[in-house]
This record gives sequence, C-alpha cells and structure tokens, in this order.
Amino acid sequence: MKRILFPTDFSEVATNAFVHALEFAKIVHGELILLHTFELPVFDNQFFPENYAVIYDSLELSQFDMFKEEIPKLRAIAEKRNLDKIKMSHRLMDGDLLFNIKRSIKEDKIDFVIMGTSGATGWESFFLGTNTGSAIANIDIPMLCVPLEAKFKKIETIGFTTRFRPKDKKALKTILDIAKKTKAKVKCLYVKTNESDVSKDTIDKWESEFMQEPIEFFVINSDQVKETILDFILYKEIDVLTMLTYKRGFFEGLFKPSFTKKMATNFDIPILAIHID
Repeated sequence: MKRILFPTDFSEVATNAFVHALEFAKIVHGELILLHTFELPVFDNQFFPENYAVIYDSLELSQFDMFKEEIPKLRAIAEKRNLDKIKMSHRLMDGDLLFNIKRSIKEDKIDFVIMGTSGATGWESFFLGTNTGSAIANIDIPMLCVPLEAKFKKIETIGFTTRFRPKDKKALKTILDIAKKTKAKVKCLYVKTNESDVSKDTIDKWESEFMQEPIEFFVINSDQVKETILDFILYKEIDVLTMLTYKRGFFEGLFKPSFTKKMATNFDIPILAIHID
C-alpha cells in the first residue's frame, strides 16, 4: 500500500488539497499520513525565569487542541466523498516544516507528498517562493502541488514534460501506471529550443518503446519554454502536469529574472514534481 504524506495547516488552501489527497489515495490504493507542524516562538528566559516552561506547555497544548478540533472536519470531508474507508493517521510535530516533512518521509516510509500552495501569482512564486516550492527542491519522492484554484475533477489527461533523457523513463512509467488506474491519457511534451541536443532518432526510439501505452508525444520548436508549456496545458486540456526536477536545478534554471507578465497567469491545475538524480 502506498503511503501519502499530507502536510496541513488546516487553511482553506490545505483543505482544498486534502480532497486531492483523498482522491489520489483512492487511485493508488494508498493511505494518508496527515502532518501538522508548528514552530514555537523563541523567548528570552531572563524575562520569564519562572514561567518559561509554562508558556511553552501552554502553546503546545493549544496546538494539540486545535489539531483535535480540525481532524474530525477532515474526516467529515472524506465521508461526504465516500472515501472514509481510506486509512488515515496523524502526526503533530514541533519544528521547521521542511525538516519535519523530510523526517516523516524517512520514518513513515512515504511514497508521495501532496501539499497545497497559495503561491499562485505566477510560476516563479509558485515553485520558489512558498513552502511548497522549498519542499520541491529538497525532497526526492514525487510531490503533488495543489493550488487553491485547482478544484478536484476526474483526471483524464496527464501532461508530462521531458528532455528525453534515459533517466526520465522511470518517471514516465510511474505516470503511466497512475494513468492506467484512472483510464487517463498521457501527453508528453518536449520543447525543442535552438540549444537542444536531442536527436530525432532518440525521439523515434521513445515513441517506438511506448507505442502500446496510452501516450502521445509532442515536440514543439520554441525558445519560449514557459509560454509553450502554458499553451500546451490550455490547448491539450491537461488536468495534471508532471514536471521533472534535475538535481534541484530545473526550476531555478527555468525561472530567470526575465520572467514576463504573461507568466503571471494563475495556476488552476495540480503540478506533480518528480525528482530525477
């Protein structure tokens, strides 16, 4: 059974992502581990010599009480969607969010992370300016990022961006496995720039290898990578976009100061980030 980590702060953004987490758990026959983290403020104990421990105990207790109050609300959402049979467990952890995500991935043997994001003013802020973006750059398991605008709908078309590198095939096979479980199609995009070193022979071999799979390949000649991907999402009616991170450098390399106003379009589909070594 796949194990899915769902970090939540119980905000509207997180609650929207929870629906996606439930539905994804249904697809992969997985279970959810709900993670709520909090950071205690730093006090100078010279001003609170006697009440220092009491203050921290009180803050921790308030987080625990809030946690107890919010969990039934999430279970009610699961019940409303007839997904209350999905196994859920919970973790309440003090400390840095990213540190606790990585700790839970290791200790709980997590296969996927699903997380909401509010950084929806453009791609640069989406991937680099939020807790979600920080997590993308620092974890090495697939992570589904869900903007608030992305309301859940049945997955019929999955977009997959690639550079046709041999190591991309493992990620593509993961996506194809998910697609088959949802009876979805995969549309694979390669944006071929003037600096591209991918040969036609390589592309032909990929198409031949995956000929029997529910996948279409699209090679578009353009030096406007971001704009091309956005157009691809729109015109191919992509429901979930898969993007690969290469040694933590793909997103940083893609988003440069030349970020244009056209890229300020709000995201309204989930992004599945898969780390490639």
